[in-house]
Amino acid sequence: MNSKPASQPSSKQASKPTGKSTGPKAQARTALHLDDQLCFALYSTSLALNKVYRRLLSGLGLTYPQYLVMMVLWERDAVAVSEIGARLFLDSATLTPLLKRLESAGLITRTRSSSDERQVIIALTPAGRELRTRAAKVPANIFCAADCSVDELVSMKAQLESLRTNLLKFEPDAD
Repeated sequence: MNSKPASQPSSKQASKPTGKSTGPKAQARTALHLDDQLCFALYSTSLALNKVYRRLLSGLGLTYPQYLVMMVLWERDAVAVSEIGARLFLDSATLTPLLKRLESAGLITRTRSSSDERQVIIALTPAGRELRTRAAKVPANIFCAADCSVDELVSMKAQLESLRTNLLKFEPDAD
């Protein structure tokens, strides 16, 4: 999946003049054109997706980040905060207030690990387990909202995961 289509230059090629009649100033304007940016396409798509999730999750009393935490716990109950953070790419400073709100809502409990007092274990309450049944319709609604085939969504997800992996390991050249 590392190969790029011929129409997309590599990062090293992108900085080289193409020899076309467009000068360096025109290339710089094109390189900084908002609608040509991958980051903006991802950002605006994320906003649109979150808007759909907000409508779907409001009836469950959850925000999107809270929904993600609940999905981690529905897959495996009684998980350390650090494991939830690693799974969701979030640090504990971001997770702690989110977890406190879930605890206040009666959906989870937070307890210190008996084997390691530094670890906080997050577990579902009966209400948190019951919420899973009500949340089961969310993925189907997202599928309908996306208006894509299953194959398209599976392919898009794989491409995004590959992109995320590449971005996380990227180290810019020192200039």
